[in-house]
Amino acid sequence: MTTRQHAIGDLLRRSAARYPAKTAIVHGDLRQSYAELDRTVNRTANALASRGVGKGDRFAILSHNDHAFVVAYFALARLGAISVPINFMLGPEEVAYILEHAGASGMLVEEALLPVAEGAVSDRVAVRGVIGAGRDGWEPVEDWMAHGDDAEPVVEIGDDDPIQLMYTSGTESRPKGATLSSRSLISQYVTCVVDGEMSGDDVEVHALPLYHCAQLHCFLTPGIYLGATNIVLPGADPAAILAAIESERATKLFCPPTVWIGLLRHPDFDRRDLSSLRKGYYGASIMPVEVLKEIAARLPEVRLFNFYGQTEMAPVATILRPEEQLTRLGSAGRPALNVETRIVGDDGEPLPPGEVGEIAHRSPHAMLGYWNDPEKTAEAFRGGWFHSGDLGVMDVDGYLSVVDRKKDMIKTGGENVASREVEEAIYQHPSVAEAAVFGVPDERWIEAVTAAVVLREGASLTADELVAFLRGRLAPFKTPKQVRFVAALPKNASGKVLKRELREAF
Repeated sequence: MTTRQHAIGDLLRRSAARYPAKTAIVHGDLRQSYAELDRTVNRTANALASRGVGKGDRFAILSHNDHAFVVAYFALARLGAISVPINFMLGPEEVAYILEHAGASGMLVEEALLPVAEGAVSDRVAVRGVIGAGRDGWEPVEDWMAHGDDAEPVVEIGDDDPIQLMYTSGTESRPKGATLSSRSLISQYVTCVVDGEMSGDDVEVHALPLYHCAQLHCFLTPGIYLGATNIVLPGADPAAILAAIESERATKLFCPPTVWIGLLRHPDFDRRDLSSLRKGYYGASIMPVEVLKEIAARLPEVRLFNFYGQTEMAPVATILRPEEQLTRLGSAGRPALNVETRIVGDDGEPLPPGEVGEIAHRSPHAMLGYWNDPEKTAEAFRGGWFHSGDLGVMDVDGYLSVVDRKKDMIKTGGENVASREVEEAIYQHPSVAEAAVFGVPDERWIEAVTAAVVLREGASLTADELVAFLRGRLAPFKTPKQVRFVAALPKNASGKVLKRELREAF
C-alpha cells in the first residue's frame, strides 16, 4: 500500500481511526461502532482472500439492504476486487446474464434469494456465500466475518483500477456494466459532501436499495467517509422509514419522488415525531411541483436537495439547492462541484440557452467505460463528453431542466410531447396521488398520449373530468387521448416508474 493510495477501502479505515467508538451502522438489533465495522470488514476480506478472491476478481452481491452487504462491499474494495451489486428483483436468467457478462468468480446472496441465485450460477462462480443459514455449496457469511485475522490486507490499489461494476437498469434489452474506479467515486463523494451540505454529525436513514448507485454512492459511502451514523433498513417501507426517523432521531433522508409521496400519504406521517429531520434529498426521477410544495409546507425545517445524474456519472451531475426548490420549480439545478454540463445537438455541438438537446457531461465522476463493450463506450464518450441520453434545456443562468428521456418523448400527430409536462399538469388535480404519462401506438396519431393515474385515498375522479381539467392547462395535442385509473404504478426497487411495463399493458 503506497502513501498516496486513496481507494474506497481506505475511507472506512480513516473514519475508524478518527471515530473508533462512534456508531457507524445500525441494522435491526445490530449496532456497530466504526472500529468494530472496520475489524469485521478486515476479517471478511481475509476470509475471501483465503478462498482465492483477489485484485481484479469480479464478485456479485445479490441481497436486500443488510449489514452483510455493507461489509462485503468494503471487504471487496480492500482486496481490490470488483464488486457487482445485482438488482434483487431480477429473475434467474437476468442474473445469469450479469454473472456471465461480468465474469464473476464469487457471489454473496441473501438466503431468501437463493432459488434465484442457484438458477443463475455456473461452475465459474467458485466462492459462494449466503446471508443466513449455510447450505450445501453456500457458506454462511457469518463464518467469513468470524475469520481469525482482523489485520487489514496489504493490497496496492490504483486510483483508476476498476473497483465496481454497476449494471444499468437501462432501456435496452441487456443491461450494461458501468465500470467505476476509486477516482470516479471519491470525486463524486466530494461533490455530494460539499454541494449536499453533508456532515459527520448526520444520522442517515438508508432505505432505498444499496445495489443502486444513488443510495450506495450518494449517501451510504459518503456517510462512512465522513463518520456519520448510518441506519440501514431492508427496504423503502414508509411506516418503517417514519419509525426509524423518530426512534433514531435521524437528520437526513434520501427518497425518490415516489417514496416521498408514499411518506406524505401514510397515516404515520402526522403521528411520528419527525422534528429531528434537517436534510432531505430526491432523485431518480423528477419531483412533481405540487409534491415539492407539499413537502415545503409539511416539513418546513428540512433543507431539500435534488440530485440529478446517472449510473455512468457515479451518479451525480447537477444539484438543485434548497433555496432554489420553489424559485426554480422543476429544475435539476446547476452542474455540481466536479462536473461540467452542456446541451448538445445531434452533431455533438453545444446549443445556446433555451434550446432543447441532449445533456452531456465532462467530469472525473465519469465511469471508465462499459465493461467489455468498447463500441458502446466510444459512442457514449464521443467528443470527449459523456452523452446521457436525456433531453434538456439550459437557461441563461446555467440551470438545467430535464425535458425527458429520449425514449419518453411522445411523437403524436407530428408534434413532440414531453411526458413530464403532462404529468406536472395532472398532479395539479387535488384527487391525484400519482401519475405516469407515456405514448402508445395509434393508427391516427402514430402515438397517443396516455395517462395512468392513481387516486388519493377516498377520492373520486372520472377520465372525462380529468381531461376537462387539463384542457385549460395544456395544448390540445398534449392532452391525454386516454386515461386509465390504476391501483398502483409499476416501479423498480429504486422507485422509478416502469413506463415500459405500462406501455406493454396498455
